[in-house]
Amino acid sequence: MSEFKQPLLVVKNLKQHFEVSKKYTVKAVDGVSFHINQGETYGLVGESGSGKSTIGRSLIRLYEPTSGSIVFDGKEMAGKLDKERDAFLRTNMQMIFQDPMASLNPRKKVIEIITQGLEIQQIYNTSDEREAMGLEILERVGLSREFANRYPHQFSGGQRQRVGIARALIMNPKLIIADESISALDVSIQAQIVNLMKEIQKESNLSYLFIAHDLSMVKYISDRIGVLHLGHLLETGTTEEIFNNPIHPYTRSLLSAIPHPNPQLEKHRKALHYDYKGSGFNYSLGEEYKVSETHSAWLEPEKRDFVLQEAVNTQIS
Repeated sequence: MSEFKQPLLVVKNLKQHFEVSKKYTVKAVDGVSFHINQGETYGLVGESGSGKSTIGRSLIRLYEPTSGSIVFDGKEMAGKLDKERDAFLRTNMQMIFQDPMASLNPRKKVIEIITQGLEIQQIYNTSDEREAMGLEILERVGLSREFANRYPHQFSGGQRQRVGIARALIMNPKLIIADESISALDVSIQAQIVNLMKEIQKESNLSYLFIAHDLSMVKYISDRIGVLHLGHLLETGTTEEIFNNPIHPYTRSLLSAIPHPNPQLEKHRKALHYDYKGSGFNYSLGEEYKVSETHSAWLEPEKRDFVLQEAVNTQIS
């Protein structure tokens, strides 16, 4: 990991709680800590409802975090933001949403959608310069300049997602949060979008928080991975560490559910069952256990030895 010079984003003990009533509060994110280095992709995986998207929306301040620290490029982004930090965040952190059709204004032309951020932050001198910047970004994401005056409904799903990427890129951000950004697309289009994202990252040293439930795609694009369940980060490490040496029972159950490309081997694949309620685990009591310098799992001290031994004994087929 020496190629990544320093952390761009450091999240410590992030909590995002939603008060449903005076007696009931949903702890969507409950004490999550991780970091993202400059120029890397951090994959965040977990089943639906685990808190992945909530983390992304809390980081970019679509939700105001309940508590915790969010240090982005050396600046604290939790708590009340002054105008300077708010403008810095809006410019340097961008988001690509899951459903491109729902996130693009159907009444605006593509060129207007892409350059809206420039207009809000006044990052241009003339309207001609703003349009030129929009056309340049269109081409960068693989769309013709001729598409600039079309409306979102005139594009395919993959093309609309490219527009969403262009809208994020035009601000020249340091971090892009990709929230299930390929899950609504056909499989063939998914690969095109991910390859485009990797190409752009190589050119501009961008960092990504890649939120997804497709473990195969996360493995392909991510440098490091965090495994989330019920609002708690259970394990984090390099992609190789998570896939080759998973420690937490939940991580192992997720990996065991990945279909094998070989039909003969798929017949004999055995998915590991994980039931949180029946497991006896209490995530709130988990403490960080360092498997290696880059690999950590959050385990209850009294269950640690059992979990580590089980990880050695249980093979994922």
